[in-house]
Amino acid sequence: MQSVLKQNFKEEKYTKMKKDIHPKNYRPVAFRDMSNETTFVTRSTAASKETIKLEDGIEYPLIKLEISNTSHPFYTGKMKLVDTAGRVDKFMNRYKSHMDKNKK
Repeated sequence: MQSVLKQNFKEEKYTKMKKDIHPKNYRPVAFRDMSNETTFVTRSTAASKETIKLEDGIEYPLIKLEISNTSHPFYTGKMKLVDTAGRVDKFMNRYKSHMDKNKK
């Protein structure tokens, strides 16, 4: 089976990746979802002044997120309002009279 795959492969169809256009300073970075305090580590080039020491004893640069896959309703299947800046209250105050008219 492998010989068939090798025979059908034509190298001229594929182009090589461009060199020297991708960042070289990838490093492990901790990302923390501030709505549910979930933290995960992945490689990134994002700059950060804050650091965090995780359970593995290693100190990582910290990037704070307002929402991630652990708190987003699409991934969790739960409808939950995440209000970090008073946006829901501001909306409710702005449209309170309109909503009161609809309730009647």
